[in-house]
Amino acid sequence: MSSEKDLRVDIIIPTFNRAHLIERAVQAALNQSYWNRLVTVVDDGSNDATKHVLQPYFSRPDFSYIQLKKNLGTASAKNAGLLLTGGPAVTFHDSDDIVHRDKVLRQLRVLTRQDVMANECLNWATSGKQSGTRIDVDAVLTHHSLILPDGRQVDIRRNLSLIDDVFPNLQMGAEVPGDWTHVNSGLFRQEVFARFGGFENCIEEDREFRNRIILNGAIVWVIPELLLTKIETSDSLTQSAASDYDSAQRRADRDMVWAKVAEWRSTGKIAPVPVDLPDLEIEFASNPAALVARDIPMSKRTAKTVRDVIATSWKQPVINTKEAAE
Repeated sequence: MSSEKDLRVDIIIPTFNRAHLIERAVQAALNQSYWNRLVTVVDDGSNDATKHVLQPYFSRPDFSYIQLKKNLGTASAKNAGLLLTGGPAVTFHDSDDIVHRDKVLRQLRVLTRQDVMANECLNWATSGKQSGTRIDVDAVLTHHSLILPDGRQVDIRRNLSLIDDVFPNLQMGAEVPGDWTHVNSGLFRQEVFARFGGFENCIEEDREFRNRIILNGAIVWVIPELLLTKIETSDSLTQSAASDYDSAQRRADRDMVWAKVAEWRSTGKIAPVPVDLPDLEIEFASNPAALVARDIPMSKRTAKTVRDVIATSWKQPVINTKEAAE
């Protein structure tokens, strides 16, 4: 991987009907102290003023707005962002995240370290590594604060919760369901997606992805500082009756996640997840030059769709951002 000073980081922000929040998330991403980043907002078919709010940023070379023709869901919006960006490192920010200014810089410093060794006192064979050798960090996570709808703030610092689906006997004392270090805002090497695929099309996509990379031996480093604040609002997925922790859909997704843990116990690995987005259509892309096909497992029809999307994005009308602002 390239050195820290020239490594491009893709910051992908999936959003749906968050016109009232999205600009704050974009500003936080653009104001990151690390300079070499491309901020890509994937608008998952919003029908509010999201596009209008973000029009003043369309002329920036470090910003890309991708408007999907139809709502595909959070996991698919993340996959769309992955498919259409090509940086060697990737992180995801939610539209209701408040990120520390140095978050990406702190993560990148760890991701690019060349002095990380497989300590000989640990059982590295279970992760397919050889003790005493140098290893690359695959993903860098951070601790975070969670502000609940009732105003309580909970600091998430439970490293053990990264494996809560494997060893629930280690989870006693968690203050909120799913009390784990936030995977969604982790910084990942491109190679992680090339090896393990994208996100499952479900509302437990972060949880499943976390398990898949860890149980397949990815090297995960957790920065102990709180570099992110998440705000649970009434329209958050975890608060909606259709997708909260007790919903039928989330229960079904958890069953799927646990079935994959059983697969790992039986076979020692979890299969990659090729991205399949046959319904991917782009209504508008503010920065066609930023659209690049990523090297990631995908279905043949999705590969064709990505090629078509990139080719046709150059033919769309260009918005005059000055006139739009007026």
